[in-house]
Amino acid sequence: MNKGNKLTSHLSVHLILITYTLICIMPLVLVIINSFKTKKYIFTEPMLLPTPESFSLVGYQTVLEQGDFFGYFSNSITVTVLALFFVLLLGAMAAYALAEYKFKGSALLGLYLAVGIMIPIRLGTVGILDFVVDVGIENTLFALICVYIAQGLPLSVFILTEFMRQLSSDLKDAARVDGLSEYAIFFRIVLPLIRPALATVAVFTMIPIWNDLWFPLILAPGDEVKTVTLGTQQFIGQFVTNWNAVLSALSLALVPVLILYIIFSKQLIRGITSGAVK
Repeated sequence: MNKGNKLTSHLSVHLILITYTLICIMPLVLVIINSFKTKKYIFTEPMLLPTPESFSLVGYQTVLEQGDFFGYFSNSITVTVLALFFVLLLGAMAAYALAEYKFKGSALLGLYLAVGIMIPIRLGTVGILDFVVDVGIENTLFALICVYIAQGLPLSVFILTEFMRQLSSDLKDAARVDGLSEYAIFFRIVLPLIRPALATVAVFTMIPIWNDLWFPLILAPGDEVKTVTLGTQQFIGQFVTNWNAVLSALSLALVPVLILYIIFSKQLIRGITSGAVK
């Protein structure tokens, strides 16, 4: 009976994920197919695939010729990769400390870290901007990386702490008896065991960073440090919008997200199901 219930739960989770994926992918597919059309057919036949009559690469030509798109792309990758690395590293270390060591105030500390999930970081935009200006890091990628690390840590700590608590204490105690240090236990034993959780956090942390327009517009609007999302805005005017260029730029910006999803999809599903199904 338990096996039947567990199988049903797994199937339900997979069905929900497939449905959610289809709902999310359809808008992406529309963006991609319309990026290969002329402006006329973008509005008259948005749901149809490009035909010899409607096919056009003018959007991609505009993106590559106007502005430094590859520079914007490089900035986005730098910010996202570095922010993601430190979110996973610092989040995993904090989660390990909260799950492994019991001390006075640990519950309050965990609650304090979880508050960051409920309170949007954008509410502190004015204070963040003042701080960035005061320390002299405005209009730099470093400012964006710091903000995104602060943005992603609460969710990272919250998710990883629950996974840390499910790990066997006997395995870690045996490692201590063998003389391994706490750092060795963390990097050689704990991290490999929570790879599905790390993949889950990575996916849900990367997407808001890559697609963010708010903080790049406020903290780093300079041409040399623009991200892909902010660079796309140059094709959107007050009275005229170059939809071919906008859709082409967005299609190119989708590539890293899709690659990451494909790489971590298996670990992502394992991470979600292991946390939802006992």
